[in-house]
Amino acid sequence: MLGVAALVLMAGSGVAGGAIATALDSNSPTTINRTYSAAPILNQGDLPAIAAKVAGSVVSITAGNAGGSGVVMSADGFVLTNNHVVESVGGGGTVSLTFADGKTAQAKVVGTDPRTDLAVVKAEGVSGLTPATFGDSDGMQVGDTVLAIGSPLGLDGSVTSGIVSAKDRTIQTGDDQQQDPFSRQQQAPVSSISGLLQTDAPINPGNSGGALVNTRGEVIGINTAILTAGQGSGNIGVGFAIPSNKAKSVADALRNGEKVSHPSLGVSVNDADGGGALIGSVTAGSPAAKAGLQQGDVVVKFGDKNISDSDDLVAAVQSGKVGDQVQITFKRNGQEQTATATLAEAS
Repeated sequence: MLGVAALVLMAGSGVAGGAIATALDSNSPTTINRTYSAAPILNQGDLPAIAAKVAGSVVSITAGNAGGSGVVMSADGFVLTNNHVVESVGGGGTVSLTFADGKTAQAKVVGTDPRTDLAVVKAEGVSGLTPATFGDSDGMQVGDTVLAIGSPLGLDGSVTSGIVSAKDRTIQTGDDQQQDPFSRQQQAPVSSISGLLQTDAPINPGNSGGALVNTRGEVIGINTAILTAGQGSGNIGVGFAIPSNKAKSVADALRNGEKVSHPSLGVSVNDADGGGALIGSVTAGSPAAKAGLQQGDVVVKFGDKNISDSDDLVAAVQSGKVGDQVQITFKRNGQEQTATATLAEAS
């Protein structure tokens, strides 16, 4: 697994500058290439219509003592959410759904993918639901208007607005959503998620799994984490969403019972002084080891992508596919060298 130096962590893990990111479940006592056209010119009066179009496709989820939100994918009850929302009940477990009209249903967890923090549940005994329309997240630009719809702190159907603040963010998360995200207990980072959309639309615990929506009323992201300034500070306008293109692809695989494939290079990395990703360790038998990479090497290019820090390498690897052959440019003892690695399935 690739680590990063400047960590953004869920569930109370610390990050640079005293900030923490928290999973957006409500288990806190207080807390594809596509062709697309330019986004329409937006008037403030359009926002209620956009919210109304999508709100009926967003549900509230209760999983044990935790909770969050979800997005309806099909008329017969498939719902997309975050893995950390349903993690406490496990695969095949049962959660409770509350729909926009107040009706409720039980749902079974049909598939989870912790590496992308996504999960799919299937509501029982329902029909005629209104599926959300998924848009092209690749077409979103920094500055585009977005709405966040979900159930923050158990307040079903809440809508907030903001913009896309940045793209291709990488965060590192902890997976124990059972703990109070604002507690003093620190947790070790376990995985990273790259390629995220950053938004200043206010989102809070309970928004996890909810929709980030563009001005056409299309879901372009699944809200998953926020950055906070410290213990108990709550939202500070820095939230993260899994892009819809990735989320939809993973969700389709999960609902079909397929395994989600994740590429691995087999190194841990930190930011290197002067730029690049400094290799801290190399897993024996991994693609990196077979390519001859060593501890202390500094990766500066991965394929055609320049690597300025560890986040760049994390994102580059995660954007690849198992079996891809990639030329890696690295520095060893100040001398630039190249090697070719074949990405393997992450264990």
